[in-house]
Amino acid sequence: MWHSRLLALLLAVLCGLRESSAQCVTTESYRSFDGSCNNLQNPTWGSTNTRFNRLIPPRYNDGISSPRLADDGSELPNPRLLSVEVFGEGQQNSPQFTLANMQFGQIVAHDMALTRGVRDPVTCCANGKLQPNPGARCFAIPVAKNDPVFSERNIECLNMIRTATTCDLAPTNCTQAEQINSVTSFLDLSLVYGNTVAESQQLRTLTNGMLKVETRGGSDWPPRHPNAGTACTLRTPVESCYLTGDGRANQSPQLALLQIMFVREHNRIARGLRARFNGWTDEELFQEARRINIAEYQHIVYNEYLPNLLGLSYMRSVGLNFATTGFVDDYDAQVNPSVLNEHTTAAFRFFHSAIQGTLNLYEQNKQLYKQVDINDHTNNPTILEETTDRYAALLRGLTTQPMGRHDDSLDPATKHFLFRFNNRFGTDLKSIDIQRARDHGLPGYNDFLQYCGLNHNARVNTWTGYNQFLQPEAIELLSIYYRSVNDLDLAVGLAFEKKIDGSEVGAVMRCILTEQFLRTRRGDRFFYENGQSGVGFTLKQLAEIRKANMARILCDTTIDVQDMQRFAFLLPSNTNPIIPCSSLPTPVLNRMV
Repeated sequence: MWHSRLLALLLAVLCGLRESSAQCVTTESYRSFDGSCNNLQNPTWGSTNTRFNRLIPPRYNDGISSPRLADDGSELPNPRLLSVEVFGEGQQNSPQFTLANMQFGQIVAHDMALTRGVRDPVTCCANGKLQPNPGARCFAIPVAKNDPVFSERNIECLNMIRTATTCDLAPTNCTQAEQINSVTSFLDLSLVYGNTVAESQQLRTLTNGMLKVETRGGSDWPPRHPNAGTACTLRTPVESCYLTGDGRANQSPQLALLQIMFVREHNRIARGLRARFNGWTDEELFQEARRINIAEYQHIVYNEYLPNLLGLSYMRSVGLNFATTGFVDDYDAQVNPSVLNEHTTAAFRFFHSAIQGTLNLYEQNKQLYKQVDINDHTNNPTILEETTDRYAALLRGLTTQPMGRHDDSLDPATKHFLFRFNNRFGTDLKSIDIQRARDHGLPGYNDFLQYCGLNHNARVNTWTGYNQFLQPEAIELLSIYYRSVNDLDLAVGLAFEKKIDGSEVGAVMRCILTEQFLRTRRGDRFFYENGQSGVGFTLKQLAEIRKANMARILCDTTIDVQDMQRFAFLLPSNTNPIIPCSSLPTPVLNRMV
């Protein structure tokens, strides 16, 4: 018995799973890169390579790790069939929000979570064909012979590899699989600064507190990725592929743009600090610029982004409100900030329906002059540097083009052609979302109605019982594909929820997101509005941080953008007019230290 426990510990150490307490320096003023020692009593909470948390225990078919099945033991509906026949498609423009609102959601998602992948190569579904002896890790999605899109390309399956879990690290001792978060759970811009000291060192100049950049065309860009040929899908060796704190930074031009924005903002802050405090060391300049950059980002998340999603009055009613004066002081050492599996695997994928397959580029006068297909630039952000004004044109599109609606419809670019490159076939984002939730053992939608106390703490027993929560026309359709009300996937049910007035979410979605972002805030000792001794900002500094806004940071980090609406996540309007960038509020660095 002792040797099996030793083997489990050795595997955990070799694979990077954190189980034991870290040695903490209680007087450390700045957060660690890997998230450790944020909580001094539980030093690994929220740190890299730790288990995701859960609201409800997983529902694996075998109780250990195998994907969830229907109540009667049969297979759940095929994800691709659900995507094609239950979910809509098309470009449904939001009447209120810009594409920046959607794209910022992806920044937050990447900052908080990255499921641990499989280290050994697994051949599962290659070129649309299921491979011989694919192995237990394969969880491919079958494609019907009459599929309206994929059958024309002779695609028989969509590739899916099961996420690595604690059972993979120690299979002989595993009683229940838990997925592993490879990044910190905190809102700490780890996607900019990296998740380890080594990653951070690779991104720093180690002089004047600056992050590495390469100057081209009068603008600063993150350094070229040292393994560009494998990290990006390049047509020529000289195309752009950026090295940042997150390996997903190059997925799309708009995602890369926001990553670049935070790199430039760090260096803008560091230069301002050095001009004021020329006696500071590189480490002092870097850590203080990092601290301010993270604080601005956190302020935007809770002050600009989440109110659009959850509703301002609701946020205030549940303690998610942001303050205008004084400290919030709601840090609680008993709150575990680790990301919830239900959040990252289902609820916070809601913005996938808001992705636009066509990106609009605008001139300085806001006239549309070019459109590009997002899948033509998958893992290749070269378009940002094609001409000196291309970055600015894409930025204007980001803050002028409407995002898609938060609904049950997906853009064809993500429903049929996701990650297509050079006219090759792609995959289906909604099918992946449904299959991934099953892979992670997420219980059904009905379980979360009960958990959230939305149906008087009871389960729904008939399809009509969902009338209060789901769109009536969807209930009849869903009942055709699911044999039982208990079978309804969380990832499916959330998409068909009735929106709560003043918000972009339904009841269960709001329940999960509220729980996550309360934990994210209250479980972060370094959260910007906490007045924690030795790590918090002063009230004077905090007053400046609260001036931070998305529009001004976009302006300050972009050449050739002179004006923007005050609320960058909202479409320009009479109540949100476009004004000179110089009129937008911004923190005064001289008052922040």
